[in-house]
Amino acid sequence: MCRNNDNTSIFSDFFLYKDGRGEVKIEIYIFNETVWLTQDKISQLFGVQRSAITKHLKNILESRELLEDSVSSILELTAGDGNKYQMKLYNLDAILSVGYRVNSIQATHFRIWANKVLKEYLIKGFAMNDERLKNPHKIFGEDYFEEQLARICDIRSSERCFYQKITDIYSQCSADYGVGSNMTKIFFATVQNKLHWAIFGQTAAEIIVSHANAEKPNMGLNIWKNVPNRIIRKPGYC
Repeated sequence: MCRNNDNTSIFSDFFLYKDGRGEVKIEIYIFNETVWLTQDKISQLFGVQRSAITKHLKNILESRELLEDSVSSILELTAGDGNKYQMKLYNLDAILSVGYRVNSIQATHFRIWANKVLKEYLIKGFAMNDERLKNPHKIFGEDYFEEQLARICDIRSSERCFYQKITDIYSQCSADYGVGSNMTKIFFATVQNKLHWAIFGQTAAEIIVSHANAEKPNMGLNIWKNVPNRIIRKPGYC
């Protein structure tokens, strides 16, 4: 990666999508935490003439699918001859929109890949680039792995909210509800085990035993009773 100015960088081997032969990579510009390409690069990416890209961009902007001010920018960049030139570039929003309009073999492969990712998101509720998360290069100036962990922790906290609702229902519906009563303890132990089994395929006791390890500090314990906000002791573990 080399600098063109204080705000723009070039990344020479960026993965954009997969075709029948593997990953399609291209040289991109990084600016304002997104991908930027010239019309020539977009035509190269999708295997069509530049005139086709110009036509599709014109239609996209005229239909107001995208606004020109938000998807295009004129940047001063260093060319191969070492001189600086002002070039018009289009960001990832425009590139994706063009990819859904272009009629070419490469664009077809792009749409197949994009639809697969979208389908995975709609069905599973998530879509991940495993390799990018395993090897973050901070191309956009951020390590999104940490953001992903934070979101997963937030999702898991909703499980506790669900369990809290069960306890509320029990206390409201039971005429002789007592926090310390034997019946209450048996009820919650049973419900807790059922929830653990539904999520992990193990009861609470089995989960504890499976994580116990005499070779680790504190027998492998990761969380402590009465810790404020249920802080996890092992960094990155949720």
